[in-house]
Amino acid sequence: MNIDGDGAPNCYSPDNKGLDYLANAGKPGNWYGIVTDSNGNPIIQGPNDPYPGFYVSPTALQDKSKNRTDPNRYVDSTKIRYISIPSNATKDFDVHLGDVALIHCRSTNQAAAAIVADIGPRYKYGEGSIALAKALGLPNSPKNGGTDHGITMIIFKQSNKGWPRTNEDVAQQVQDLLNATGGLDQYGLGSNLNT
Repeated sequence: MNIDGDGAPNCYSPDNKGLDYLANAGKPGNWYGIVTDSNGNPIIQGPNDPYPGFYVSPTALQDKSKNRTDPNRYVDSTKIRYISIPSNATKDFDVHLGDVALIHCRSTNQAAAAIVADIGPRYKYGEGSIALAKALGLPNSPKNGGTDHGITMIIFKQSNKGWPRTNEDVAQQVQDLLNATGGLDQYGLGSNLNT
């Protein structure tokens, strides 16, 4: 599982001092990890935003009641446990933004609920937010955190209840879905779900 910092208001900055390397957001003329204006210029947070001087980093899942240049429109990687799915997952597996999931890390024997909040490159599975990495007991830096093995992701299709939501709300929904299908033990992943 690689660590996805997108959505964190301090993810990317012009001086490359954000949580993630600026190169992971694209480059001038081809920015895909930061919000831009109609001319393709990056939006910089102002004095009333969470991190003045930093870029606005989006996620695919958004609170559409907020302006697209508002950092609070997006799912904050430092606060919300989320996963990113590849762009082919919707067609191949009927998985969509807002669906909920159970994520288990074999090396730490920790499980956590998460929401599908971002979309990445085709066939690239296994990205999770900073908050999810913390819940699983993994190194959580987008620059060098995560793990290269031992992650199980169980996504509950058609479980979207909209956005915004809290970690606790998502965890309760995952627990309810697990209970309705036989509990966590049926997957051989233990019995504890971090909330």
